[in-house]
Amino acid sequence: MQANPIIELRDIKKSYDMGEECFWALNGIDLDIKENDYMAIVGSSGSGKSTLMNLLGCLDYPTEGDYKLKDLNIANLSENELAKIRNQEIGFIFQNFNLLPRATAIQNVMQPLIYQGLSKSKRLKLASDALEKVGLNDRMKHLPNQLSGGQRQRVATARALVTKPSILLADEPTGNLDSNTTKEIMALFEELHDSGQTLIIVTHEQEIADRCERVITLKDGCLLSDKLNQNRK
Repeated sequence: MQANPIIELRDIKKSYDMGEECFWALNGIDLDIKENDYMAIVGSSGSGKSTLMNLLGCLDYPTEGDYKLKDLNIANLSENELAKIRNQEIGFIFQNFNLLPRATAIQNVMQPLIYQGLSKSKRLKLASDALEKVGLNDRMKHLPNQLSGGQRQRVATARALVTKPSILLADEPTGNLDSNTTKEIMALFEELHDSGQTLIIVTHEQEIADRCERVITLKDGCLLSDKLNQNRK
């Protein structure tokens, strides 16, 4: 049975005013993303990757077009409603980890749960489960500077997972990691996908795209290709 789309983009355009000129960062994107998709978004610098990432993550509104996330039209939501969607439906993983330096691993993972009004004991349980899922149950009380780059990215992944989001959005998640640690993190993403998680990875690295099932290529703000990956490693 074919999976249902959880994201539907129709004729999405995004423009920015550049003095007297208007720059179209995205220019007519049509795209469906289904449950359990494992997708890479690729393209050269200036292709629109980051802009598309921000729109998918509900960090920005499109200038034109419709973006539906689970049948909710994002353009019709208030800033508070968008913030709620980001907290509940979307998990973000960043290149620079974005961890609080003076907070332990488990405290970092608990952060997104504070805004959900859960008790401290419930937050501790969910954060502990998320860290165990990424293989860091023995590093819960370590500070970020006591962890390797790969371990810090695992903490960041646990933080993204802790709210049980519909989709994980990863922005160059291996950009600061060496090749062996990159393989380790991609193996973790593979496990998450196998468990049913929807993953979208923005990357400029071909070896990362080669690990994904579907590859979206952007050029000059347009969708150049949308292909199933026949060379998946």
